[in-house]
Amino acid sequence: MQSVIRALDAINEVVGRIVACLSIVFAAIILYDVVMRYALNSPTRWAFDVTTQMYAFYFVMLGGYALKHQSHVRVDLLTETFSDGFRRIVEIAGYVIFYFPFTYVFLTRSWEFAARSYAQGETTYGAVQLPVYPLKMAMTVAAGLLLIQGISEVLKLLIGDYYWKDAELVEETHHGS
Repeated sequence: MQSVIRALDAINEVVGRIVACLSIVFAAIILYDVVMRYALNSPTRWAFDVTTQMYAFYFVMLGGYALKHQSHVRVDLLTETFSDGFRRIVEIAGYVIFYFPFTYVFLTRSWEFAARSYAQGETTYGAVQLPVYPLKMAMTVAAGLLLIQGISEVLKLLIGDYYWKDAELVEETHHGS
């Protein structure tokens, strides 16, 4: 089971690191547009549309990576008082009852959304008409990445490798010294 968890985690880790590199390209385009607009008085027609789509891609594709690193907002005021065993059961139930159904709907609907966009040749309405289907297809990929990371997180909970385990060790180290 550890090898499955490592493989699923590795997928989101690699995708997350690659997508994170896009922030450099994203920033460079914005900087280029600012220089062209204010220093050379020659604004670009395409930079706003391109950076808007890049930001949307960046945002949606990092969901699985964020889950892997437990970076989503979590309100666990109640569950943090539970015993480890009960807390693990509650976490697994949350994945089964809420997370996996949401991910399934996200995956199937985004696929339909992307397929329709591709079939229609949908483009943006901005100054430059960019195809929309790549971004909508990224939503489908992102849903798949969220699904596999959710599976990994449930497997971790099942084998006792839960995310709060390390936090308790860090807390004990700080309070114990």
